[in-house]
This record gives sequence, structure tokens and C-alpha cells, in this order.
Amino acid sequence: MIIQSKILDLRKTQINDLAFVLETETDPNNIPFIGQWTFEQHLEALTNENMVHLTIENKQGNKVGYVILTGFLDSNKAVCVKRITTKIKGQGYGKEAMKLIIKWVFENTETHRIWLDVKNFNHRARHVYESVGFIFEGTLRDCFFNGERFESLSVMSILRHEYKG
Repeated sequence: MIIQSKILDLRKTQINDLAFVLETETDPNNIPFIGQWTFEQHLEALTNENMVHLTIENKQGNKVGYVILTGFLDSNKAVCVKRITTKIKGQGYGKEAMKLIIKWVFENTETHRIWLDVKNFNHRARHVYESVGFIFEGTLRDCFFNGERFESLSVMSILRHEYKG
């Protein structure tokens, strides 16, 4: 599977991409904002039929990020953007990847709702999600313990009828 735009390609993550995925996930600029998985968890996601694990590449063929989507077997037809992150910031890669994800999910599956949660203090990501059509639904207060303190998450979603493809 390859999803393309003028600036990005999203393709199924392969085993040899996992070193990049782990490096991106544990980058000091990303750690405060996203969860971390083990190599084994990412490996399992590559073959899990309920998930899609994608590597984001720019048109020069450089890996710039990755995406994990879950919920493809959900009876409520709700797909979750479990994780999206980029190694290279400020180039518009995250926003473009989100546009491609929304388009692909709504045009290739029977999904009714795409949702995600974002840490309340991640204003940059929340702005990106709003700019591609996600709507704030509510706050899960102090629902995540980061090892030192509790953090709240904002839940956001876009529904099929809100998608302007």
C-alpha cells in the first residue's frame, strides 16, 4: 500500500524501518508528546489485521516519520490515529500525512469516525488536527501517568460526513 501526494509517500512499514521508527519515537523532541513501544510491539503491529503501520517518506526518499492506525476491525467503524510523529519538524509533513490518512481511510474503508487523543499541552499537534477537520470532543482529565505526574488528553475526531474530499 502506498498513499501519495506531491510531497509525501506513506507506505507500509517494513521490519527494516523499525530502527528508524524507534529512533523517531525516542527522539527528545517527541518523547513528551507520544507513547513509546518496544521493538516487539511495533513488529506485532506490522502483521496485526486491526492495525496499519505506515512509514512517511518525502519525495527525496528520506524517512521523515511514521503513523499507526488501529480499529480496522471495530464494529463501530471507528479508526484511531494511535500515533503520528515526524523526525523532521516545520516542513508541513505532519499536516500532509494527516490529510492523506483521512482521505485514504474514508475513501478505502467503511469507517464512520476517525479519532485520536492528544496531550493537552501539545498545542502544535492540536492546531494541525483542527486544520485538517478534527473537532475537539472533550478532555480525559489526568488519565495518563508519565512516571512523574498525571497528564490530561484531548479527544478529537472527524466524521465521514465532515470529510471534504
